Amino acid sequence: MVSILSKETPVYGGQALLEGVMFAGQDHMVTAIRRNDDSIDYYHLKKEKKPIFQKLKKIPFVRGVVALIESAGFGSRHLDFASSRYEVNPGEEEAEGEEMSKLQMILGVAVVGVLSFLFGKFIFTLVPMFLAEFLKPWFPGKAVQILLETGFKLILLLAYLYFISMAPIIKRVFQYHGAEHKVINCYEAGMPLTVENVQKQSRLHYRCGSSFILFTVIVGLFVYFLVPTDPLWIRLLSRILLIPVVIGISFEVLQATNKVRNVPVLRYLGYPGLWLQLLTTKEPKDDQVEVAIASFNKLHEVEKNPEIACTLNHS
Repeated sequence: MVSILSKETPVYGGQALLEGVMFAGQDHMVTAIRRNDDSIDYYHLKKEKKPIFQKLKKIPFVRGVVALIESAGFGSRHLDFASSRYEVNPGEEEAEGEEMSKLQMILGVAVVGVLSFLFGKFIFTLVPMFLAEFLKPWFPGKAVQILLETGFKLILLLAYLYFISMAPIIKRVFQYHGAEHKVINCYEAGMPLTVENVQKQSRLHYRCGSSFILFTVIVGLFVYFLVPTDPLWIRLLSRILLIPVVIGISFEVLQATNKVRNVPVLRYLGYPGLWLQLLTTKEPKDDQVEVAIASFNKLHEVEKNPEIACTLNHS
């Protein structure tokens, strides 16, 4: 698929939720979820732009951290909306032998958003460090330790995504994640948003948060070479203090790979992130694509006429 996205074309983002999808534009965010009666419920949120955030988002290597914090605040409200209205189909728990609390569902769904990233970044940064430190008597040396640390980080990340994707409810969220990407790809290709057109698109996208997560691992590998690994307390402190630095650089890398995605050779720079999306997205069904299209179309309606936002359910 060749994108015809121009500089004038608005850039949209999104997030997969429980039985639905959220899409965000410049000023508005709209969530659409499917209810058990087959109806679609909407939630609208107008972005509150804080002047300080708007200024910081213009500064390279700082804007990534700011955007992540801002997205976490907005995204949590859409996540709360979707999880509070999640309906278990009759007999679903018995058929699957699965009892999942709302907290577990929220933690599982958040893997495709920024909430789990903010919390998980500490875990996936510190645990690999301690594992590498444990093996230090057998594998000393700064370079070996950093490579071990990065290797453990990748293993933990891939294992986490693989095992969580085995839960039926998370698999459906990953299908909605795929539907979200397909809709954006279809829009950026300049094609009408029909189920048939959307289903033809790739479920992978260069701007995905999954790619961002992987880039933090790769960027961290190079950044850690700039600081000492001994003693342990220095290593621990540096890993924590460098989290914003790694996030800031990774954000710029993500933006750069998106800009060059149509350049024959440079497009391969974004492939590692796309490969990770093979775990965090699944091929959606037609009814899931319909929900994603409904969310995107409703967002467009609100952007053209903000007054209709008050007519949305639970707006």
